[in-house]
Order: sequence, then C-alpha cells, then structure tokens
Amino acid sequence: MDPVWIAVAFILGFAVRQVGLPPLVGFLAAGFVLHAFGVRGGEAIQEVSDFGVILLLFSIGLKLRIKSLLRPEVWAGTSLHMLITVVCFGLGIYGLSLAGFGVFSGLDLGTSLMLAFALSFSSTVFAVKVLEEKGEMASLHARVAIGILIMQDLIAVLFLTFSTGKLPSPWAFLLIGLLLVRPLIMAVIDRSGHGELLILLGLLLTMGGAYAFEIVGLKPDLGALVLGVLVGGHPKAGELAKSLLSFKDLFLVGFFLNIGLSGAPSLEALGVAILLAVVVPFKVSLFFLLLTRFTLRARSSLLASLSLANYSEFGLIVGAVGVSSGWIGGEWLVIIAIALSITFVSASPLNTAAHSIYARFAERLKPFESKTYHPEELPVEVGEAQIAIFGMGRVGTGAYDAMHERYGDVVLGLDYDSVTVREHQEAGRNVIQGDATDPGFWERARGRGRGTVRLVMLAMPQHRANMYAAKQLTAGDYPGLIAATAQFPDEVEALKKEGVHAAFNFFEGAGAGFAGHVAERLEGSDHNVN
Repeated sequence: MDPVWIAVAFILGFAVRQVGLPPLVGFLAAGFVLHAFGVRGGEAIQEVSDFGVILLLFSIGLKLRIKSLLRPEVWAGTSLHMLITVVCFGLGIYGLSLAGFGVFSGLDLGTSLMLAFALSFSSTVFAVKVLEEKGEMASLHARVAIGILIMQDLIAVLFLTFSTGKLPSPWAFLLIGLLLVRPLIMAVIDRSGHGELLILLGLLLTMGGAYAFEIVGLKPDLGALVLGVLVGGHPKAGELAKSLLSFKDLFLVGFFLNIGLSGAPSLEALGVAILLAVVVPFKVSLFFLLLTRFTLRARSSLLASLSLANYSEFGLIVGAVGVSSGWIGGEWLVIIAIALSITFVSASPLNTAAHSIYARFAERLKPFESKTYHPEELPVEVGEAQIAIFGMGRVGTGAYDAMHERYGDVVLGLDYDSVTVREHQEAGRNVIQGDATDPGFWERARGRGRGTVRLVMLAMPQHRANMYAAKQLTAGDYPGLIAATAQFPDEVEALKKEGVHAAFNFFEGAGAGFAGHVAERLEGSDHNVN
C-alpha cells in the first residue's frame, strides 16, 4: 500500500479512537476520503483485504468448537433469522419495486429475495474485532454470535457454489485426506518452538488451506477455517492465534480501506443505503427475540444481537454474483457497500456501550426471558467463599494457587469460559462459571451465597473488562476489598479512580516476584547470599 494510505488510515483511526470508537471506523472513513481524492482500489489492496479475512477465519477456526454449532440457539437461530429476514426484507423490496421507487423499480420477486438474502448476513470481521477489543471472545454471548456468523458463512458458501452453476471439482473429495495428515501437522507444531517458526507455520497453514480449497473449486476462506479447526485442539492453538494477531489486524486494515475505496455514492444511492441501514434494528430485535426463546438471558441475547447489528462483507459478494449474472445493476454494489459502512459506524458505539445499555434497560428487557435458563446461565452459588478471583487464565490461576495455599478453601475461582472452568475443576480447583461484567451475576451471587466475599480479585486479560467489573462492584455498594491487574501505569491509575483498592501492574511486578521467589529458595541453603 502507498505510504499516504497508511498515514490517512492511522490519522483517522487515531482520531476516532480518541472519542471512544473502534479504529476500524476510522479505517472505513479513510477509504472514503482517499476515494474522494481520486484514489482507486486495485489488485494489491484487494489481495491484502482477502488475506486479512483468510487469517481471521483461520484464527476463528483455532478457537472454534464444532459442537457449539450444533446448539439449537446457533443452527436453529441462524436458520429462522435468515428465513424471516429474507421474507420480510424481500417483500419490502418488491413492494418498493412495484411502487416504482428509484433503483428498486424493475426488480422482480426473485431478485428482491436475492437482495434480501444478501442483507440477511452480519459481518464476521466486525463482530470478531469488537469482541476481541472488549476481551469477550470466550463469553457465552460471543460464542453464540460467532457460531451464528459461521453458520451464515457456510450458507453463503453453499449459495456461491450453486448460484454460479459450477460444482466443486471431483478432486474436492481428496480434502478428506486432511484428517489423515492431521497427526503430522500436530507433530510439526510440537517441534516449531515458540518464536518465528511458529508464526511462519501459522501463515503456511492459513495459505495452504485456502489454496487447497480454491484449486478444487471451493471458497479459500472456508479452507482457512477448516485448517484452523483441524489444529484447534493442539495445546499451542492459543499461542498460535496470539502470534498471528498482529498480522491479522494489519491486513484487516486493508479490508476496511477497500470497502471505502469501492465507490462514491450518488445522492440516490446514499439515500437507499441510509434506508437499508435504518431497518437494521429489525435484524437486531429479531435476533434478540429468537435468542431469548432459546433460553438465553436478556443480557446475553442483547450483547450477541448488538454484535450482529450490521450488514456483511458477504452481502457484497452475493451482490457481485447478482451483477455478474445480470440480475441487478452495478449500482447495487455501491449501495450495499455504503449501507455496510454506515452500519459499521452505527454499531461501533452501540457495542462499546453494550453493557451500559443493558444496565439501563434491563427491567424492560427481562420480561422477554423464557421461564427456563440456558445451562450456562443458571444462578450462581458462591458457597463459603471469602476470596473470589475472576479470570482464571495464567495470572488468575497463579493468584488462585497462591491464595489457596495461604487461606485454604475459602478461595473461589470464576471464569466465563465453560471449557476453562471444566479444566480447572478436573485439576481439583474450586472454580465455577461466572461473568464479572454481568450486573445480574452480582445480584445472583450476593443473593444466594451463604458466605460473605471479602476480597474480589479481577485478573481478566482485558483492562476494559476489569474496569467494568470494578464499576459494577462499587455501584452495587460492595463492602469488601477490590484488587485488579493491569499492564500499564495509566491502567493502574484508572482502576484506582474506579474504586479499586489495590491495582497491580504484573509486568512491573514480575521482576520483584521472581526475586522474592529466588530469595526464599536461597535462604537456609548452601548458596545463601550474606
């Protein structure tokens, strides 16, 4: 990419971040600004964009658990939402066609339904970026949203396969052989260490999966996803995902720039795009209603629905098929691109303030809940716990072990990832499932716990999650002590302002902890230092 493009993307990304919006909004704006000055997207930016999406899907595959797609709220929720959306949007578009409304005129019922199908998707790229920035990828609402998005992606792949009239090559059956080479891939990962070789291997697997699927007539994105799923069970899968994170984020800048560079709208196209953006709340409300019917609590349903409050990049792909087949005019690609961009911009602040939105409207939303709760959202019993540690990653686990050694069984660990909880329980730790950012959790835990929690330790990896949990505690008049981890000095100060009694910068404290541990070992040994 041209250095000027990078500079414009950085400036606008930096600017929107200062007002609390995700940088991706600035990257979209950068694309439109560059287009206004005569810059046009080309093959290079398209390849950067495509590779960013492929890396994203490989990363999703690393974390994906296939059984999560088999849950009713995922497969049935996706199917029902898409069916209802296509029918309602399709009839609405056809009605505008019969009325002779601008670019809608001349569309038959079949074409109207095809456009509605393109608008029924939500953006995987947007949702993953937002959920990652909030540190919520392992939460129930995030897993449900990602499952829905993957189901949508699979439906899109089927549409693209059959709409073009080109069936996959017979050689596609050979892809089953990937299962046979999986043990070899896992062994190579074992021997690749933790540095640059692991990164290169991740890139190789991503590109190799994409290329293998492409040459047999399947979507390369699907190939990257499948390779990610194949190696997702490896102990290094999380490390591999983290090692590719910066590359993925960098290439996805190209994706957002490319949307903005796709074309400048006419006034009519802009008006139609705004009209399409205005009906997105229908998609959000429908997701919310369906998810609550599948026994998710109102909070989880709302947070998942807000992360899906946009149109998708797949809408552009489906639209491109319609243009190439002569079903719709080329102006529809610009309209969908603008509508996509508007919904990205509007959904960003909604997702940033999602927890606050729920807290404000909780009493109005709770009546929509079903009479039974999802297995992962049952009331929480804290028992006799006096010390509660939220976030049972490496830092939280170390804190749990140290506190348990000192205070015994009054220590309780909590994490919102059911798999993490199960692994700790199998290791003999007293760990249950709980989300510190959920206002309802504090109500249920305080109301049902037989003991009194005197100390809450917030060890979640994302600063924003620790801040929001601290805010929930102080707002609820929690009488005990609050401690939290941070990575930077400014985060320590922010936590203290939020009412945290002890904020620990574990990067700064690592050296002191290491020295203290060694000093204890040296005392009384033959190597004691006088």
